[in-house]
Amino acid sequence: MSEKPVVYYFNGRGKMESIRWLLTVAEVEFDEVLLTTREQYEKLLDDGALMFQQVPLVEMDGMKLIQTKAILNYIAEKYNLHAKDPKERVMINMYSEGLTDLMEMIMILPFTPDPKPKLDNIQSKAKERYLPVYEKALTGPVYLVGGKLSLADVLLLECTLMLEEKFPDILKDFPNVKSFQGRMTQIPAISRFLQPGSKRKPPPDEKYLKNVVEVLNLKLPL
Repeated sequence: MSEKPVVYYFNGRGKMESIRWLLTVAEVEFDEVLLTTREQYEKLLDDGALMFQQVPLVEMDGMKLIQTKAILNYIAEKYNLHAKDPKERVMINMYSEGLTDLMEMIMILPFTPDPKPKLDNIQSKAKERYLPVYEKALTGPVYLVGGKLSLADVLLLECTLMLEEKFPDILKDFPNVKSFQGRMTQIPAISRFLQPGSKRKPPPDEKYLKNVVEVLNLKLPL
């Protein structure tokens, strides 16, 4: 039996959360090393584990994987959550990168001195630029690409849940996306992940912010 993947990150969502989601949907058990001190991070640097001196880091299949998109694509390819041909692959990648762009806007909010203008911008872009794309794509199909569950679907579910935390009614004009969200949450692995006590992380708070700033030696505002 192969060893479980090990993920190295803070005790919070950030860029690792999409990786946690994808491993969960692939029904892959994983262990976590939570970075709480600068010394842990420096040891990873000294050991040469961080190719570009960045986390997330995932140890998997004898490799030390970094760069979020590369990690997501590797997991998706390995566990049949990617495409069967180049045309499907590019569609999945386009949908996925749009969602990543939107989620990164939300991720940066805790590090922003005045989040209100950024929140307004996120809501506007979500409703006018991003959600209409997925609403159209889900007119008829159950999944975004190829008639089967893929990385893009997992990211869309994660993103819609993040959006609803900030804007509870944001999906009211996007019934296809809301129905998709409902279907996805019925998948047993996802249903378990959404329960208390899972490895899903809560929205970032002051403790998470302080942890990230100390470990990475950041200067705020970013």
